[in-house]
Amino acid sequence: MESLLDFLRFRTFISPHALIVFYYLGALGMPVASWLFLVWLRRRYKPLGLANDTARQTSAVVIPLHYRVVATLLFLFSLLFMELMWRMIFEYLIAFLQMRDALLLIRGS
Repeated sequence: MESLLDFLRFRTFISPHALIVFYYLGALGMPVASWLFLVWLRRRYKPLGLANDTARQTSAVVIPLHYRVVATLLFLFSLLFMELMWRMIFEYLIAFLQMRDALLLIRGS
């Protein structure tokens, strides 16, 4: 019963557990949601899908293969970098909450 009262009085935080859930929702969910949104846009707006197909075919003919490979590698690198930054943001938030708990222990509350 005491832990429920601590929870209701904001003495016990659920943030560390919630942050982990939101991290995985963002890290895994956002790239998948972005891809599904792109698929939805292409199906919903036919001219957009046709323009995308035309641009893809034209780039396959005009742009040399090594430039397309470099562009793909840069995209993958930026995706990994964004995932790393997302992870670091959540690590800082969790560390902040852990510092708060440690300071409360030092204070003796």
